[in-house]
Amino acid sequence: MRNVVACLALSGLFSFAPATWGHDHAHRHGAHQHGVATLEVAVDGGTLSIHLTSPLDNVVGFEHAPKTDAQRAAARQALATLKQGARLFSPTQAAGCKLAQVTLEAPILEGAKPAAGAHGDLEADYRFECAQPDQLKGVDALLFSLFPGMKRIDAAVVTAKGQQAFKLSRKLHYMNW
Repeated sequence: MRNVVACLALSGLFSFAPATWGHDHAHRHGAHQHGVATLEVAVDGGTLSIHLTSPLDNVVGFEHAPKTDAQRAAARQALATLKQGARLFSPTQAAGCKLAQVTLEAPILEGAKPAAGAHGDLEADYRFECAQPDQLKGVDALLFSLFPGMKRIDAAVVTAKGQQAFKLSRKLHYMNW
């Protein structure tokens, strides 16, 4: 992973390393835009790392602390779905990738009070370990079918072969490298 992180830092594609991905990433590195999420994908050996940043509105339809029973239920459902990384991302089947770790940060959905004027965002990290990394040719982002508020995903991918950028949509949701 250190080689990919160094490549990320040197490339200018990202101005951070995965260890520093945090809840304020969306505010530091781009505009908060409803309907749009970002993915940062890194492949290092047998490890596939995916970082998702999204306004909460994309996944629950609001970005404030849940106020009603319906909003609390929507928040619980969204968090449960987001923890199932294998439902969200489908790496090339021949690579034998298995979800190894999920880290979610959605403080507003988890009861934290937002700062005045703050937007409600979600940060999620997914790590897959792949048995046949040479067979990993891409990832299908299945978020659109699970979260109707998501309209576009801006994705950046770094592999040993180089860097690529993708604009994903309901019609085009596969990243092939």
